[in-house]
Amino acid sequence: MSNATRLRRRLVEHLLGEGVLHDARWMTAFRTVPRHVFLPRFFVPAANGWAAMESGDDEWLARVYSPEVLVVQLDDDSGLWERARYLGAQPGTPTSSSSQPTIMAIMLEELRVADGNRVLEIGTGTGYNAALLCQRLGSGLVYTVDIDPELVDAARKRLAEAGYAPSCAAADGAQGFPAGVLYDRVICTCSVSSIPPAWLEQTVPGGLIVTTLNRPIGGGLVRIVAGEGATGHGRVLARDGRFMPLRAHRFKPSKVPEGDLVWRPTRLPMGVITEVRSRFEFFAGLQLPGATATRDGRRAALVHPDGSWVRHRQAGSEFEVAEGGPRRLWETVEHAYEEWLDLGQPWRDRFGLSLDGENQVIWLDSPDGRTWPLCP
Repeated sequence: MSNATRLRRRLVEHLLGEGVLHDARWMTAFRTVPRHVFLPRFFVPAANGWAAMESGDDEWLARVYSPEVLVVQLDDDSGLWERARYLGAQPGTPTSSSSQPTIMAIMLEELRVADGNRVLEIGTGTGYNAALLCQRLGSGLVYTVDIDPELVDAARKRLAEAGYAPSCAAADGAQGFPAGVLYDRVICTCSVSSIPPAWLEQTVPGGLIVTTLNRPIGGGLVRIVAGEGATGHGRVLARDGRFMPLRAHRFKPSKVPEGDLVWRPTRLPMGVITEVRSRFEFFAGLQLPGATATRDGRRAALVHPDGSWVRHRQAGSEFEVAEGGPRRLWETVEHAYEEWLDLGQPWRDRFGLSLDGENQVIWLDSPDGRTWPLCP
C-alpha cells in the first residue's frame, strides 16, 4: 500500500469521526481520488505571510491529505507562488483554495445526487472536487466552470492525469455553464451574496442547488429546490460551511477610525456575532445588513459602509464598546439580541429562502413569516 493510499484512508477515517461522511459511495470517492495530483504546490501560513510548498518538500504529502484548507492562489495572481518560492514568504489575500475536506464532504452529501444526475460545479479551483463528482457519477455527467482561465487549464490537465474528463469552461460562474443543457444538481464551491438567476434557470424543476451565503456576518450553507424559470425555495442548513466569495460578490473593506474614544459597558461579547458556533450569529447578520466585523489582535470592531462603526474590548471580566458615525451599531446589536431571545433563540436551520429572479428573501419559520432581503 502506497503512502498516499494510506493517507487517503486516514482522511476518510477523520471524516467519519467528524460525522460528516455517511454515504458509502462518497467514502469510496474520497478513498479513490488522488488529492495530491491536484495539489502539486500551494501556500502555507508563515510568520510574515505565505510560504510556498511543492511536491517533494517535507510534509507536502501529509499536508495534502490533512483536513486543512490549502491555499493555491493569492490576490488573483498565479505568479505569487513563484515569488514566494524564490524570494520568501509573501503577503496576500487567499483567492483560490482546495477547501477543507470536511466541508466538501458535507456539501457533496447535502447535494443528494442519484445515479444519472447531471451536475454543474461552480468554482473549478484545483479540480479535486470535480474529480470526486466524476468518481461518483462518471465524467460525462459533470460540468465545471471557473472565471480564471489559468486555474481551469491547470485543473483540466490534472483531471486528465487522474483519469477524469468532465466538461470544463473558463467563464463567469454567475452565468452558469454555457452548454445549453439543464442540470439536476448545482454545487457552488464559492459563496454568493444572492442566488444567480442563471443557476435556477439552468436547473431542472425539482433539482437541487447547494451553495454558501456570502454575508459579512452570519453566512452558511443553503440547499435550494429549483422551480420554473428563475424561481426556487430552500432552507438554511444546520451543518455550516464558509467559502471564499465569487469574485463579483466580494466585499470592499472599510476602516474604523482611530483616536480618543468614549467607552460604555455592554453585556455582550463580540463573539456573539463573529463566532460560527454562536447561535445568534445568523440572526445578527440579518439585523446588521452590510456591517462587517473585524479583529486585530485583541481589538475587535464593527463597521458599516455608511460610516457607522464600533470598537469593542474586554475590560477585566466585563465588556465595553465605543461607537461613532450616523448610527449606533452596537445598540442595534443589543436590541437584536433581545428580539432573538423573544423569538426563542432561532438557529440557522429555522430560516429559509424564497427566490423569484432578483427578488430574493430570507424568512423565519415559513414564507409567510418575518422576512429580510437576501442581498439588501
